[in-house]
Amino acid sequence: MSLTGGAPASINTTQKIGVLVGMAGLFILLLATFNVNLGNQAVWLAIALSAITAGIIVFAKGAYANKLPGIKNDGVWFKSMSSRGVLGWMAGIALTGFYIILYFYAGVLGLGQGVDGANTGLVGLFDPLSRFLSGNPASQWFVYGTLYTIAILAFGIKFMWKYRHNRYEQLRTVSVMFFQTAFAFVIPELMARLNTDNFSLPYNDLKLMWPLNYYAFDQWRVDQFINAQTVGLAFLIFGILTIFVISPILTYKYGKRWYCSWVCGCGGLAETAGDPYRHLSDKGMKAWKLERWMINTVLVFSVVMTTAVISTYLGYDSTKYWFTKNTFLISVGAFLTLVFAIVLYYKKDQLNTSAFKGAIGAFVITIGFLVAMSFMDFSQIKINASYFSFGLNTNEYALDGAMRTFYGFGIGSIFSGVIGTGFYPILGNRVWCRMGCPMAGILGIQQRLFSKFRITTNGGQCISCGNCSTYCEQGIDVRAYAQKGENIVRSSCVGCGVCSAVCPRGVLKLENDSLKGRINPKDVLLGNDVDLMNYVNNK
Repeated sequence: MSLTGGAPASINTTQKIGVLVGMAGLFILLLATFNVNLGNQAVWLAIALSAITAGIIVFAKGAYANKLPGIKNDGVWFKSMSSRGVLGWMAGIALTGFYIILYFYAGVLGLGQGVDGANTGLVGLFDPLSRFLSGNPASQWFVYGTLYTIAILAFGIKFMWKYRHNRYEQLRTVSVMFFQTAFAFVIPELMARLNTDNFSLPYNDLKLMWPLNYYAFDQWRVDQFINAQTVGLAFLIFGILTIFVISPILTYKYGKRWYCSWVCGCGGLAETAGDPYRHLSDKGMKAWKLERWMINTVLVFSVVMTTAVISTYLGYDSTKYWFTKNTFLISVGAFLTLVFAIVLYYKKDQLNTSAFKGAIGAFVITIGFLVAMSFMDFSQIKINASYFSFGLNTNEYALDGAMRTFYGFGIGSIFSGVIGTGFYPILGNRVWCRMGCPMAGILGIQQRLFSKFRITTNGGQCISCGNCSTYCEQGIDVRAYAQKGENIVRSSCVGCGVCSAVCPRGVLKLENDSLKGRINPKDVLLGNDVDLMNYVNNK
């Protein structure tokens, strides 16, 4: 570290003003949390959110306005906040604590604690904004969505200032800011205004698809869409087409980056608010092995859980839906078998031994569960949720419901919410995307085997500075590929492009080209036996 210079100087005057303004906004929210009467809630909420946003923007101006365009990650290992120091741990504990309260103890924040179930405290402070958008009082999820959106917008501006020399980074940041604000926050809230006594349109984030949206095909959800008649059925059909048609086509053309780095709200928060912590992702071999097993295990569980839930309510009323329970299970098994057979036939040479064994194991386990579902009625098997929710939920569920509840609690809440976001300062900004997101798992498989996307490298220009590997939020050792001039085609890569942005020599380039244009790494390792001009001429 001595070669990089000493620790960075303390924050300048402009940054101090930004901190003061931002903390003032947070202080207002804290006062509301403790039920301090602030008077006009709408005015104070506007002041608080404006102060937080302005504070972040002013801080960003102080940090980057007087610097030349280029790499801005200097000093990250010397700062307590971004190097797992005391401030980093304090921030991680505070974020984790807030998420736990928000998810499981919303009453502490004032949800339904007033007269006749009215909101008080922090949730009550957000009532005016919620009523303005949807006509309904705020919930803890509205508070969460508002703060989530403010964070992406404000830190998005900071990110764009930091990477103002790179057009790709600016475009994709504008994209995630737009999709979060419009599709995940404003439009679903406005949709609620269409509801009447005779018509109810369910809350629907158009960009949130299964399996990331793990409740997409629950019976209550499907019934909501069906009861919403033409509009609801259109949303349901669009959701199915997104999973099986739109998403595979876009991933084939552009890789998983079209979603993970341009659309997804989880990725949007990780890229903006989580950017100062991207270098904390573990690049070790153990982390990579853990990543592969965890994300694929979650993916298998999401498939089994969703199939179990759907098969249960199809079994109850075969006249209401297109498929009976057994027909549905046979269809799912046939579809998975067909996909597995196609992958093995056309892409077996791209699977190493461990990947091949893992794929077979996942397939066998999934088919085994499907067979078990056909002979067993999961609705008759009862499980108490307290066994897997640490006592937070003491209800008794049928096995299919228990699987859904466990998935929602363990994966949807604890992993993606509490750990995935609260642990930014400790584990890096993409621990959820890397280790647990089933959507990333599906898109990663498609990207690795069938996508045109790759990151090309020019090994002759690489000086082995290590910036690319250091700032890869997915824990990929990019430098190892760059040194060999080898294409980077990894299932975990989200195509954020930061490795290219921080490269001082222009070694890395994000491309979408023919599958035939990929350079086989085994050929590259043979060195002089490869005529690289053949690859150039064939492009």
